Amino acid sequence: MLRRLAWLRDPDRPMLFNVVFWVVFAATGVVAYVMETWTPAGATAFAANLALVAALWLLLPWRHANGWRRFLPISFLLATFALGFTGSAEVHQLLTLLAIANVAFAHSVRTAAVVIGCLTSAMFVSVVVVFHRDVPDATAQTVPVIVFASFVLGMASAVLEARRRRADAQRLLARVRELTVAQERARMGAEMHDSIGHHLTVIKLSLENAERFRARRPEAAWDEVRQAKELAVAALADARRWVRALRPLALEGRVGGAALERLAASFDGTGLAVSFEVVGDEPPLEPDVELVLYRVLQEGLTNAVRHADARQVTGTLAFDGERVVLVVADDGRGRARGARGGFGLPSLAERARAVGGTLTAGDRPGGGFEVRAELPIRAEVAT
Repeated sequence: MLRRLAWLRDPDRPMLFNVVFWVVFAATGVVAYVMETWTPAGATAFAANLALVAALWLLLPWRHANGWRRFLPISFLLATFALGFTGSAEVHQLLTLLAIANVAFAHSVRTAAVVIGCLTSAMFVSVVVVFHRDVPDATAQTVPVIVFASFVLGMASAVLEARRRRADAQRLLARVRELTVAQERARMGAEMHDSIGHHLTVIKLSLENAERFRARRPEAAWDEVRQAKELAVAALADARRWVRALRPLALEGRVGGAALERLAASFDGTGLAVSFEVVGDEPPLEPDVELVLYRVLQEGLTNAVRHADARQVTGTLAFDGERVVLVVADDGRGRARGARGGFGLPSLAERARAVGGTLTAGDRPGGGFEVRAELPIRAEVAT
C-alpha cells in the first residue's frame, strides 16, 4: 500500500511551495470560519471546496505529465478560484497564485501567462457583474492579482531554468564520465604496451639465446632461462598493478637516473651493447616527468631490439637548468620508408605534451634511429 502511495510524495514539488500552500490553506479555513456567517448549505459547499483543493494538491504533477494527470493543474486552478465564490473572504488568492505556478511547471510558462490573462479577465467581469461593483473597484482588485501572478510566474520560470541547467549539467557529467573512461582505457593500453610489451620482448630474446646456447654453453643457457623467469615474474606483477598506478615496478626504490640505468642494464643479454650516462647535476624530478623519461628509454630500447637490427644503443640523460633531455640513439637501419608509426611513440609524445615537454623521433643523419624527449624539471599543464 505504501509503495502505491509513494508517488504522492512528488520530489519535483518545491518544498517552499508545499509549506506556503498548507499555511495559506489553514489560514483560508480559519479566516472564513471566523469572519463569515454560514448557512448549512454554504458551510458544506465551502468545506467540500477546501477538501477538493487539498486532494488535488496532493495529486498535482510538477513536470509535464501524460494521461489524466495532465488535466489536474487546470482543475486545481479552478478549484482555488471557486473558493472566492464559496466564501473564503479573498484569502484564497494566494492558493490561486500557487495554482498558476503549478500550471507553469506542468505545462509551460506561456500557458500559465495565458491562464493569468483569462483568469484576471474573468475576475474583473465577475466583480462587476456578479458582485455589482464599479469598474475602479474591479480594477483595484484585479491589478494586484496581475502583479503577484507575474511575480509568481517569474519565480516559476527561474526554477524551471534551474531545472533545465541541472539536467544539462547531469548530461554533461555523464558525457565527461564516458570520456574519462575512454581516456583511462587509452592510458591503460599505453601502460600495457610499455610495461608488459617490454618484459615479453626481453623474455623472448632470453629464451632464444637459451635455445642457441643449450648445446655449446649450457651454463649461459641456464642464465638466460633464469633471467627470463625473473622477467616473467616481474611482468606478471606489473600486469596486476598497471591498472592501479602509473609508476612501474622498476621505479620502486629508485628515482631519476638510477632507475634509467637499471632499465638499460636489464637489456644485457639481448645482443645489444647498451650504454647509459647522466650529464649534469641531477635535481629531484617530479613523478610524472620521471615516468615519461622511463617510458621513453624503455620504448627506445625495445624498438631497437624488435625492429632496428641494431648492435649498439646509447642513452644520454642531460640536465640543463629547468629542462631535462633524454636521447636514445641506435645504430640500426632506421625507419623503413613508408612504414606506419606504431602505438608507442605517439602515446609517448602525448605524455610528453601533458607535462609541458616535447618528444621527437626519426632517422639519424649518420644512420640509425633516435628518440629525443625534452621535458621540464617540474611538470607543467599543457595548453
